Amino acid sequence: MKRSKNLPAIAVVILLAACLLALFETRDNGSPVTAKKPVATAQAPAVDDRLLRTARQMAATADTPDEQDDAREALHLADHALDQAFATALRAAETPAAPASNDLRELAAQIDKLKADIAAGQTRIDQLTKAAATSDAAADELELANAEIALEKDELDDAEQDRAREGGDRHSAIERALQQHESDQKQAPPLPKLTDPSAAATLAQQIQLWFALAGRAGLLQEARQQALDLAASLTAQHNALESQSAAATNAAAPGGETTGAKVARLRRLSDQRKTLTEFDKRVQDCQQLASVYQNWSAVVAGRQRSELHRVLGGLSVILAILLVVVVIDRVIRHAFHQADRKRLHQIRMLATLGVQLLAVVAILLIVFGPPTQLSTIIGLATAGLTVVMKDFIVAFFGWFTLMGKNGIRVGDWVEIEGVSGEVIEIGILKTVLLEMGTSAGGRPTGRQVAFSNSFAMEKHYFNFSTSSQWVWDQLEVTIPPGGDPYRIVQQIRETVERETESDAAGAAEEWQRVASTYGASTFSAKPAVDLRPSPLGLEVVVSYITKAPNRDTLKTHLFHVIVDLLHKRASA
Repeated sequence: MKRSKNLPAIAVVILLAACLLALFETRDNGSPVTAKKPVATAQAPAVDDRLLRTARQMAATADTPDEQDDAREALHLADHALDQAFATALRAAETPAAPASNDLRELAAQIDKLKADIAAGQTRIDQLTKAAATSDAAADELELANAEIALEKDELDDAEQDRAREGGDRHSAIERALQQHESDQKQAPPLPKLTDPSAAATLAQQIQLWFALAGRAGLLQEARQQALDLAASLTAQHNALESQSAAATNAAAPGGETTGAKVARLRRLSDQRKTLTEFDKRVQDCQQLASVYQNWSAVVAGRQRSELHRVLGGLSVILAILLVVVVIDRVIRHAFHQADRKRLHQIRMLATLGVQLLAVVAILLIVFGPPTQLSTIIGLATAGLTVVMKDFIVAFFGWFTLMGKNGIRVGDWVEIEGVSGEVIEIGILKTVLLEMGTSAGGRPTGRQVAFSNSFAMEKHYFNFSTSSQWVWDQLEVTIPPGGDPYRIVQQIRETVERETESDAAGAAEEWQRVASTYGASTFSAKPAVDLRPSPLGLEVVVSYITKAPNRDTLKTHLFHVIVDLLHKRASA
């Protein structure tokens, strides 16, 4: 049994020790975490802007100076790699390629024809322009030629748009993408505002920040892997193109090669060399970008460790508060162990409740911090609690009334809302009676009756004014006709006075003390005897003082004594 009582304290001590150990392990060791510089890796597509999009997404999360430095470097490297990709794509698009479908071939033929017609028309316009100065007929022909060439240019624009829509004009598509990229760069959103790392003052904010940093660290690892994958892909493309270029360079020039063909071949080789250089630059950018993400991850890991340290510190404080509560609870139990039995339960419960409420408030302040608008929150909370918990509040204050000087104690015989019984528990919100049946019988019924403590504030209850619970009780004796009834009554009075002498003296003393305290008049506690006529003779009614819990025992004893007295008198 003792072990089970100690389990909460043991569990709190173990958790506190674990938190303190983790707190020590996560302390700042004074040396910042840094990562190494470049290593190698990559990727491929024609104009693939995933690196830049990823860098922008990660830059939007950078909220400390160190992270923003890495974010700027990542944006610069991703943008430079994309510029190299655009240059390669534009050069590749300038190389004429065979149309992939009949429609594209027809559009290409139409565009070539229109370009030739426009060139010829422009030559003719130049000639007509000179002749129009001296000839009206030439002027008319010039106007007609201008109209024809304008129509042909419109047809050329339409044909080029059709070819672009069908995917046959890669050069124009890449140029538009490059223009869009340059426009986005000019309108790039600024980096987020810097935040104070110590701004997360509450435990809830610290835990939230720790999870946010954990998610950021995962995104940085994905971004780093993306850069490494792209570097590997670009390296493979570079090697393949380098092998192809070397083979073309080492191959013997075909016999009878014309000067134009030789110039074209040399230009192709030059373009390949430029593309290889751009591949090298892109690979280098990707490698440096991976290194930047690695540095950034190290910064985030350091912040994670710092926040974890702060979280463990908060948890340690909470566990320390719980341990103090457990210890104080044990002290309270020990301190009130020898207290008055009637008040032990109430005082111990009040002290324990107060300590627990203080602990809850302290823990809430650690987890959520102090409220920013305390007066408004208190006002709204008070109004809401007053309306919703009116019965509970009245019952709670009723408990203080019951614990007051004129309240009730465990063991008192009371009457509450017409129910009589012995008080067996006085809780914060409820009072429990052991029902005693009718006032005449005074025997327990075995039922427990619970009342909300609000009766102490809104209704009434009956309790004894003295601690010994003195009550007036009566017994009735019928005297048969014959003999001297007054002498019999006198003997009964003397017998009852003798048997209740100690109770009468004790009651008189306690009532005298109560009467003097409140300024009430005193009265006698001696037994009183009244005579009443009855069909069977005279009825003697004896009133006497006794303790409420002992009245059945005393009444039975008095009946035995009086019956013995009457029996002796009858036999005499």
